[in-house]
Amino acid sequence: MSTSTKSAADQSSQSEIPTHPLPCGMTVLVQPMPWLRTAAFTLSLRSGIQTEPDNRAGLASMVCEMVQRGAGSFSSRDLVAMQDNLGMDRNSGVSTATSSFGAAMPAESFGEALKLYADIVRRPHLPADQIEDARMMMIQELRAIEDEPTQRVMKRVRELHYGSRLGRGNQGTMESLAAINSDDIRQFYQANYHAGGAILTVAGRVEADTVVQLAQEAFGDWRTENVDDAPLPSGAPVYEHIQAASSQTHIAFAFPSIPYGHPDYFAMRAGIGILSDGMSSRLFDRVREKRGLCYTVSASCHSLINAGGVFGYAGTTPARAQETLDVTLGEIRNLPSDLEQSELDRWKVRIESGLIMEQESSASRASSLASDFYQIGRAMPTAELSEIIEALTLDDVKGYWEQHPPSDYRIVTLGPEKLNV
Repeated sequence: MSTSTKSAADQSSQSEIPTHPLPCGMTVLVQPMPWLRTAAFTLSLRSGIQTEPDNRAGLASMVCEMVQRGAGSFSSRDLVAMQDNLGMDRNSGVSTATSSFGAAMPAESFGEALKLYADIVRRPHLPADQIEDARMMMIQELRAIEDEPTQRVMKRVRELHYGSRLGRGNQGTMESLAAINSDDIRQFYQANYHAGGAILTVAGRVEADTVVQLAQEAFGDWRTENVDDAPLPSGAPVYEHIQAASSQTHIAFAFPSIPYGHPDYFAMRAGIGILSDGMSSRLFDRVREKRGLCYTVSASCHSLINAGGVFGYAGTTPARAQETLDVTLGEIRNLPSDLEQSELDRWKVRIESGLIMEQESSASRASSLASDFYQIGRAMPTAELSEIIEALTLDDVKGYWEQHPPSDYRIVTLGPEKLNV
């Protein structure tokens, strides 16, 4: 990056990122990144898993798929051709709270791309003759998870951690997928696809005023509805074993933590980083490398708007499974007892490296803006985040983990034998 380009990047990352609320209820956030040749957007709607009826798990994902099968004046095939012609690298997905549609493209394609996605979310065909195709895609994804032990135990521990509503996966179940019909899809779309609480974030070689004008033209007259508050989690500490004739034992665990936006979040996050960010982290070094107990071990943070958790996984042999579990949880429990400054410094370098790389990716930045705004009600400039990270001290990390020792574990194992928990 040239000196002038660095200056532009630094200036952009340090300035506050203004929000532009549209009268319809959508909020638009724009971060110009003039040193790039691309533009990217993330469009998040409040139509996630938590809005599904209890007996229609997977419906949010089914609708997310169906709205992309023809919209406006475009057939399903025409939509794909248009996206390819515009050079769009697109993605979509469903989380607990939102359905999101994102794309990165050459900057000159942005205006047409936004119009195209206004058609997708506002004027979808929802063709009844393609429901079976969409259903089979989701059934195949669900079967793939059931056939993959790592995903299976992680999916189950999430359900146990957050409860049946906030913790269930976006694929649904075989029974719920079989029950979804055309009326379900149209009713869910009508109830949940609207401008209320919607977030449009744009980053890249764009001008803020132009983006806001384009957003107003594309979405300004979209209907709006009130958005319900997020439900509370309903998980509880428990141990569950899935019996399987396997030469491996898969261990998943979780314990309650704080959400992103909590004042102590980064002190907590630094501890998890010391435990599990990179090949020099404690779990990798002390459990896998020095003791040779497992072939993989990790831990990471997850956050909903009003709850959080630390989720971990270890894969090992049945003979070493008990020791793997004991040593892994022991390392987490004993984290504050022997923290070293070098560990915190190493984690800070990894985070700073990620922030630098984000400044080279319009798609990554657009996604971060959307996540920030949903979680904390504003977009956090990268310079502010960098200052928070840099200001963390070893006492901050140690103090948080001493005052909030991990407890109330949810543990799931899959293998030939139960473990002692």
